[in-house]
Amino acid sequence: MSRFWSKVVHGLTPYTPGEQVRMPGLIKLNTNENPYGPSPKAIAAMQAAADDDLRRYSDPANLAVKDAVAHRLGVQREQVFVGNSSDEVLAHTFQALLKHELPLLLPDISYSFYATYCSLYGITAVPVPLNDRFEIDVEHYTAPCGAVIIANPNAPTGIALPLERIEALLANHRDQVVVVDEAYVDFGGASASALVDRYDNLLVIQTLSKSHSLAGLRVGFAVGHPDLIAGLERVKNSFNCYPLGQVAQAGAVASLDDVEYAAQTSRAVIATRERLTAEMLALGFEVLPSSANFIFVRHPGHDAVTIATGLRERAILVRHFKQPRIDQFLRISIGTDAECAALVDALKKLLA
Repeated sequence: MSRFWSKVVHGLTPYTPGEQVRMPGLIKLNTNENPYGPSPKAIAAMQAAADDDLRRYSDPANLAVKDAVAHRLGVQREQVFVGNSSDEVLAHTFQALLKHELPLLLPDISYSFYATYCSLYGITAVPVPLNDRFEIDVEHYTAPCGAVIIANPNAPTGIALPLERIEALLANHRDQVVVVDEAYVDFGGASASALVDRYDNLLVIQTLSKSHSLAGLRVGFAVGHPDLIAGLERVKNSFNCYPLGQVAQAGAVASLDDVEYAAQTSRAVIATRERLTAEMLALGFEVLPSSANFIFVRHPGHDAVTIATGLRERAILVRHFKQPRIDQFLRISIGTDAECAALVDALKKLLA
């Protein structure tokens, strides 16, 4: 460790992303990337945007992207915040809206970047355990708090809460901000964005990385009451006034406008997910009910690390988490039908 590091750096445990391995014939089911490419309209828009205007700064207000989000979700421009990936939107959210004297409530099993941001920004967090079915139980979020954050569908479990449960959480925390992270909502969840006009304490965060197949572009956004958005803008403009370049803005707008393409690829992922779930159940796996582009599974007779290692030897990557309660689970991203068939064939050989 460097003697020049600040005190906060010494205390950080950085987020660990899924492996980005490059090898011939690899079946990569470990990072929840969409198996289908971006909208052709988005690619064309980005190619057209790569012109002489790149010598100029991009629009710092991201107005075209905000308008595209507003049109898609039925909100107003002033209710939209745009950032360089939903991770950056989350980072600004933690700093602008979630740092209070009372602690932040969050699920004990969820997106591990939440804990990283709490360490980075000095936020006290109180984990709320998932129930025995690995579900978020909003009735358990009763402790005094300054704010609440959940992922819906949750990650890595994939389990989604119905909208009425989200509304119950909001109603019970009218004096606290409730953040709903919806990275996977387009694969079977119900978006809480429909509630932002009724609850001024709600912030919904989404990304173009999953259902829009633009993980490499890094575009995310939030919707909520204009006062919440104004807080995020103050932090952004004190940190980086130009988070999205010209090419990213053009691609984001075109992808958001191409509603049918995103819906079509999401339907394909859902169909493959249901087939893979049935095949995993037939192999003896327990599969949690998923509304995401991945499934979360464990086998009562086989160790998770042993399975993951065996798959890796066959050039198939899945994700294992060492966290207590879920250390026998594997998270498996939904690939193409051919990739999932290869996975099932490899599992049959491993389990035999």
